[in-house]
Amino acid sequence: MKRIFSGVKPTGHLTLGNYLGAVRRWVEVDQHGSDALFSVVDLHALTVEHDPARVLRLSRQAATLLLAAGLDPSRCTVFVQSHVDEHARLSYLLECTATDGELRRMIQYKEKAARARATGESVRLSLLTYPVLMAADILAYGTEEVPVGEDQTQHVELARDLAVRFNKRYGHVFTVPRATAPAVAARVMDLQDPRSKMGKSHENGAGIVYLLDDADTVRRKIMRAVTDSGRDVAYDRAARPGVANLLDLLAAATGGNPEALAGVYESYGSLKKDTADAVVELLRPVRERHAELAADPASVDQVLRDGAERARAMARPLVDRAYRAMGLMPAG
Repeated sequence: MKRIFSGVKPTGHLTLGNYLGAVRRWVEVDQHGSDALFSVVDLHALTVEHDPARVLRLSRQAATLLLAAGLDPSRCTVFVQSHVDEHARLSYLLECTATDGELRRMIQYKEKAARARATGESVRLSLLTYPVLMAADILAYGTEEVPVGEDQTQHVELARDLAVRFNKRYGHVFTVPRATAPAVAARVMDLQDPRSKMGKSHENGAGIVYLLDDADTVRRKIMRAVTDSGRDVAYDRAARPGVANLLDLLAAATGGNPEALAGVYESYGSLKKDTADAVVELLRPVRERHAELAADPASVDQVLRDGAERARAMARPLVDRAYRAMGLMPAG
């Protein structure tokens, strides 16, 4: 049975992009017929200035939403990253395997560091090294497949490189993982800026559909989505990104094909209405189940404790083996 690992950062409220780009696949595909682990990777939320209380709140909310979306603790392991010490233990060993140059070439670091320098700010060292922690998240479990969006494939490539390098230098310890991605709506775009990914935060959130938005809010955001010049409905990501984004959302919500759906509509208005209705219905059971789980936080805590215990039992022998391979003395 193949081993799968993936996670979400509690840096903002989870979005429709998170759901269609990752979580729904975890629920419908990855937790079935696989030995799958899904984590709220809270240590990654500390690489930038943050409010500790907000990180704590969003971590619990993210875990609850993963369960509300349909992750089943009897089928997969759901846990919080910081509850399993092996992530941090292995990260340092991999920092001793990585190079400064390859980390500085990581796209997200280059972009965020450039923005910080432009405003006279500095960046935390952890922003440079967090891809190594991400590699540790993956490699600690002998992961074979990492279901991620296309913007994260570079990080999986780094994990592959570090696994191969470590194995060559110190003996075979790590499985070399590979990234996998869903075919439709792998990257949902911002409704107000359809050339940019739908992230977790923006100045006003007008282009972001959050999983906990109520139905009226979802409809309002989609009906106000930016489209394109012209009137015909055509699927062209490069030339017509606004319409393409709506078609991708509708296809993902209904199981259709975006190119085929384009031929069904004669106006942007009808496309927006049907997309809004489909997204509202898609998210309705998630919101309802979240409300039930949020009313019983003790049950969520128990799931996370059990998940961390299972994850720890899987990771510790492998990480201990990595320590011995690098020449570190065993404890006790």
